[in-house]
Amino acid sequence: MTLAFLNGEPALADALRALALANYGHFTSMQVRDGAIQGRDLHIQRLEDATRALFGTSLDGGAALRQAAHALESAGLRDASVRITVFSMHFDYRDPARAVVPDVLVTLSPPSAAEKPALRVKTYPFVRPLPQFKHVGTFPLFHYRRQALADGFDDALFVDPAGQVVEGSIWNLGLWDGETVTWPEGPALRGTAERLLQVALARGGVSQRSVPVRQGDLARFQAAFACNASGLQPVVAVDAVAWGADTALMARLAGALDALRWDPLV
Repeated sequence: MTLAFLNGEPALADALRALALANYGHFTSMQVRDGAIQGRDLHIQRLEDATRALFGTSLDGGAALRQAAHALESAGLRDASVRITVFSMHFDYRDPARAVVPDVLVTLSPPSAAEKPALRVKTYPFVRPLPQFKHVGTFPLFHYRRQALADGFDDALFVDPAGQVVEGSIWNLGLWDGETVTWPEGPALRGTAERLLQVALARGGVSQRSVPVRQGDLARFQAAFACNASGLQPVVAVDAVAWGADTALMARLAGALDALRWDPLV
């Protein structure tokens, strides 16, 4: 069951009409465990930067996290999947220069399971508009995921016009050659999970690099994985390129993430 709170109060359907009809806003997602999250500063920065870019106004990201903490307390929860969406009930896309006050929607869902199945993914030519922001324009992401399922795969991986793999439907891709983790460069959302994992691997002395990766380069890697706010998943195939599930690699990645600090929401 998903619970929703708008500006600190239980959300009513009428108040969400603007988000449903205009579909203009942005969000961040996180796993909360015992009232704490990883990457608190990253979530605050994402909320504040995207609000400034999409609405031309400021948002106190720390205050948004306090609303999430209040929602959890109201629901009697210490563990949950939390999404914070920023939009405006009074935003008029016909008059974007008009000053608006951002509204904050907090939704609570059951926490993500630690163990996730391996993914077989199919590539599609697509680059998200404004990929640097985690915005609510998710229609094409789920369209291509649905297409991948119809084609006999588990998810979609996007390829830019230059033939470079850039990101999955709602996740970032990491590639492993036995010594180094490669993060494909390109027009993609740089997720908080990816950024946290980069910090964790650096602390553990694991070599990393960010470079363009073309579809034809995939076969030279030994393993791959997906990461997002819900956790890590092995990627065992991209189109006709197949790998085994590298359990040692996945355990190493999970261990590196587990070693990072968890900060209280407030």
